Amino acid sequence: MNPDPRHYDVIVSPVITEKATNLSELNKVVFRVAPGATKPQIKEAVERLFDVKVASVNTVVTKGKEKFFRGRKGRRADVKKAIVTLAEGDAIDVTTGL
Repeated sequence: MNPDPRHYDVIVSPVITEKATNLSELNKVVFRVAPGATKPQIKEAVERLFDVKVASVNTVVTKGKEKFFRGRKGRRADVKKAIVTLAEGDAIDVTTGL
């Protein structure tokens, strides 16, 4: 199965945080995804790019906050994340990259 170039547009990057690392013990992987990506698109992209079987996809949109940087007000961008549950026996090592 060759990955389609548009799959690289759906998956932006893996999320490597303490919480995401704890989820990996439950056979879940967290990715930043494109804001307009749907759950079926995310599922297909992960299955094609990493050659695994996806059991389910949950998404969450983290709204950007207003922050001050050197006395000036700025705004962080909204971020959409996908929590992908893999089928039993499948695994993704996000530290190696694509």
